[in-house]
Amino acid sequence: MAQAGTLEVLLVGAKGLENTDYLCNMDPYALLRVTSNEQRSSVAEGKGSEPEWNETFVFTTSENATELCIKLLDDDNGTNDDDVGEARIPLDAVYTEGSIPPTVYNVVKDEEYCGEIRIGLKFTPEEA
Repeated sequence: MAQAGTLEVLLVGAKGLENTDYLCNMDPYALLRVTSNEQRSSVAEGKGSEPEWNETFVFTTSENATELCIKLLDDDNGTNDDDVGEARIPLDAVYTEGSIPPTVYNVVKDEEYCGEIRIGLKFTPEEA
């Protein structure tokens, strides 16, 4: 059950991603979204299919925040960034447990598995 409060997201890293740059390693970054709130990670320059970020993002959640959507993209200079894949993480477990240690979630593109991402979650309910 979605709740109002603060959601901390630890973006650890990813592996097994499909490299979208043919001549060199891709420069992946992540867009993290909870409802309409979106945040962007730094670009893991030249890290290719196994980037590490170890970055924390804080979201204020409301009763309609049911999932965390993480879209992975490849930062391309001069052209549109390539879509690498995405992970959708239901938030019910973190609302119940309070925190979830870094866990591996599947990254999917066009309904096909294309790697994995490690995410840690912590939820602090709003004071009543």
